[in-house]
Amino acid sequence: MTALSDSHWSERSQELGRLLAETALGRRSAFAQLYRLTASHLLGVILRITGERTQAEDVLQEVYLAVWKAAGSFDATRSQPLTWLTSIARHRAIDSLRRAQARPRFSDEGAFDDEQDHRDVYDEHPDPQPGPAELLQRAIEARLLQRCLGGLSPDQQHSLALAYYQGLSHSEVAEHLGQPLGSVKSWIRRALQSLKTCLERLAPGGLA
Repeated sequence: MTALSDSHWSERSQELGRLLAETALGRRSAFAQLYRLTASHLLGVILRITGERTQAEDVLQEVYLAVWKAAGSFDATRSQPLTWLTSIARHRAIDSLRRAQARPRFSDEGAFDDEQDHRDVYDEHPDPQPGPAELLQRAIEARLLQRCLGGLSPDQQHSLALAYYQGLSHSEVAEHLGQPLGSVKSWIRRALQSLKTCLERLAPGGLA
């Protein structure tokens, strides 16, 4: 991965980098300032994944606890501060969803004794895991998407990855790439249009 030098960073990125460095030294004032500057952005990233405000706020606290403990592991030669923080937020949000799906749900209607009761419980609480047909459909959709992504330009692919996989706003993508905001918006808009057209063209006829 190409190293990032401070000269290529915006003033905001340099400030976040400084705050992370001071947080790694245990300076709570720097950590508090880092929270004030980034919490709203990270909450938005988490909320887009979890879809539930209370859960997102709980995850946000987990994120900053992790940042407090791991600030010293931030490597300025590999990524910008906000990208690193966003990556932590995304992983914590996804972990939270997985925990919620794995959590057992108990019925409050009392114990069951006979075969009929067992059958009713299984009917009312079906296996949440996808069946073979759904897994096959997902695999087909993923292959189609990968095929369509391959038809995009490198700029379009990179912009989409930053916007939709790392949760950056258009202005943050532009800052990360060092490109004009108008160009980034155009790349993302055209990329989405191209993906839509490609998927509509391929889906009815299946995989060629």
